[in-house]
Amino acid sequence: MLARKINDGPKINFEKKTVAAMIDIYYKQFKDEEHLAEREDVLSYAMTRLNYCRFGEDKPTCKVCPVHCYKKSYQEKMKLIMRYSGPRMMIYHPIMSVEHFVKEWRYKKKDD
Repeated sequence: MLARKINDGPKINFEKKTVAAMIDIYYKQFKDEEHLAEREDVLSYAMTRLNYCRFGEDKPTCKVCPVHCYKKSYQEKMKLIMRYSGPRMMIYHPIMSVEHFVKEWRYKKKDD
C-alpha cells in the first residue's frame, strides 16, 4: 500500500493555523483537565486529517468541502467548535478570518 504524502504547502498550512486558532478560541473557556485532554485530541485529529487531505493545496473550507472526512463524533465536535469560534475569529484573528471567508466564497463561486 502506498503511503499518502503529507500536505505541507502554504495553503494547507494556513488552513491548519486557522483550525488550530478556532480550537484554541473554543477551549479557552474551559480550565479543567478533561477539556484540556479533549482539546489535544481534537487538535491532533484535525491536523492529521489536514495532513492527509486528498485535496491538498486545492482544499476548500470544511463547510463547502464535498468530502466530510471526519468521523461522526469529531465532525459534531468540530461543528460546535466552528460555530462558537467563527464569530470570535473576527476579534482574535481578523485577517485570518477574512482570508478564510474569501477562500470559501471563491470556492462557492467556482462551483456556480
